Amino acid sequence: MGKPVFKRKIYEEILEWKEKRSNKYALLIKGARRVGKSTIAEEFAKNEFKSYILIDFAHTSKEIIELFDDTYNLDFFFLKLQQLTGVRLYKNESVIIFDEVQLLPKARQAIKYLVADGRYKYIETGSLLSIKKNTRDILIPSEEHKISMYPMDFEEFLWAIGDDITADTIKMLLKNKKAAGNAMHRNLMRVFRLYMLIGGMPQAVETYIEQNNLQAVDEVKREIVDLYEEDFTKIDGTGLAGDIYDAIPANLSSNASRYVLSNAREGTRAEQVRELIPDMLSSFTVNIAYHANNPGVGMSLTKDSGRYKLFLSDVGLFVTLAFKDKNYIDNVIYNKLLSDKLDANLGYIYENVVAQMLTAKGNNLFYYTMDSDTSNHLYEIDFLISVRDKICPIEVKSGNYRSHKSLDVFCDKFSNRISDKYVVHTKDYKWENAINYIPVYMVPFL
Repeated sequence: MGKPVFKRKIYEEILEWKEKRSNKYALLIKGARRVGKSTIAEEFAKNEFKSYILIDFAHTSKEIIELFDDTYNLDFFFLKLQQLTGVRLYKNESVIIFDEVQLLPKARQAIKYLVADGRYKYIETGSLLSIKKNTRDILIPSEEHKISMYPMDFEEFLWAIGDDITADTIKMLLKNKKAAGNAMHRNLMRVFRLYMLIGGMPQAVETYIEQNNLQAVDEVKREIVDLYEEDFTKIDGTGLAGDIYDAIPANLSSNASRYVLSNAREGTRAEQVRELIPDMLSSFTVNIAYHANNPGVGMSLTKDSGRYKLFLSDVGLFVTLAFKDKNYIDNVIYNKLLSDKLDANLGYIYENVVAQMLTAKGNNLFYYTMDSDTSNHLYEIDFLISVRDKICPIEVKSGNYRSHKSLDVFCDKFSNRISDKYVVHTKDYKWENAINYIPVYMVPFL
């Protein structure tokens, strides 16, 4: 019995490429390792083409690698490729998948000529694609249509566990601005907390479905975290990138108004990580929120690139990383989340999952801080997103949701720029004083 192939929303994006762009562009699927890029590419090839060849550059023969030394004679190239793989290619009806293409830069460079040849279609998958050593000596093809793949979102998680009803229920409640009611709300929060514990890495979800055991899920997630940390040594041999990644939970729990580099490694200065952060972002293992110096529609133009917060790309990995130094049985987050007794000082988990869900919806993340007139306290808006010509402030609350001084001050200051305002919390939906108080499980459907 083969591994399960989960339903993923990105399938529709790949289908759009095939129908509208594949004559002129290869498709490049970017995303973190173990996020399901190879699986979805191969599933698409099986369903939508007469035949396909998958070349995994992390595990393929020397003969296939050597084919890319000379792609001048494409007739011979395709003849030899079919001979080596035992797969027949059909003009306009076959696709060739270059899996982990960053491992063989010559193959990525060849895309320009393969696409121009026009006989077949091409899908590339890759991680850490912007690392300079992987692209320094090649011509990056302009004939690539790039899409990003993220961990399974809450709706995809529901599909995976066989729940085809809950997402539609939440969408209906949100559309009609209705509360779920006590019993339904408790049930919706219970399944969302389960998603927070497991996360959206397909291997972790698969383990949960097969074993119904969170300790086994945690072991899978630890393997993925270890894999990412090994990858960071390829970015940065000093280990600083790995330290920055490891310190993300500690930074969020400290309620600092930015990522504090000394939490990762004592004495680290901003100039030391100026090139590290873009490479970490290219790995798709982290999400970033920049400080918006002038909150408005064009926040990217006025962001403070030296002032930011970092989040893990997957909340399930976040839960594991936060207690990585402890055994599973000592990881209090699992028991507290399952029993709905999460301490207020663990509320940063909700902040991380909101960042993940907003990113998956295509939002660039920004936040904003203001000085208080009466104290040394900073007012902070957790997230700002643009909607048409306005902005929506979002404040994330794990405890007392009725107190939101930061949101009130911000809305007074920038009232003419604001569309909807949200308090994300763990209680049922409420509309009060022009504020949407939404349960966290509604965020993916905003």
